Amino acid sequence: MSGSVETPEGGNKRIALLIALLALMLAFSEIGGKNAEQEAVAKNIEASNLWAFFQAKTIRGTTVRTAAEAMEVELAGITDEAARQRLSKRIESWKQTVARYDSEPETNEGRKELAARAKTAEAQRDIAAARDDKFDIASGLIQIAIVISSAAIITGVGLLALTGGLLGLVGIALMALAQFAPTALF
Repeated sequence: MSGSVETPEGGNKRIALLIALLALMLAFSEIGGKNAEQEAVAKNIEASNLWAFFQAKTIRGTTVRTAAEAMEVELAGITDEAARQRLSKRIESWKQTVARYDSEPETNEGRKELAARAKTAEAQRDIAAARDDKFDIASGLIQIAIVISSAAIITGVGLLALTGGLLGLVGIALMALAQFAPTALF
């Protein structure tokens, strides 16, 4: 007799090993959830910054467009050819600036490009948030599995260990979904 109490359903050592494996999976789930949460926050900030830049470009473009239109009205009343040419050049320069604010593929900072980048960051944020949600549920399931498995040692009821193991497997499956298909299911 070794001094350890064995349950008829397979022994405390196996249940303790199950609990240890569940605790390991819980640690992985918590790390995955924290990483997903941080990524969701970072992508939300990135999207917010890009939309703010988009709005700044919109305001600048509106201001320059308004100035160009006002100068076009002024141009109609000017008869001096040299002054007309100066104003026409200025109007053309402002129109080019407005066009650059709308789309600037070279720098990826035109309104069109900023909107696309912001939408991409939002999509990445949503995926990270879905991943975080699944990791949270997986962690909860694994925690419950640990508690139920621990109760099996105290009570000697092997069905509790089996239930804990099954809940742990569901939690691990949800971890896999969180990592590889975060938008699947819910």
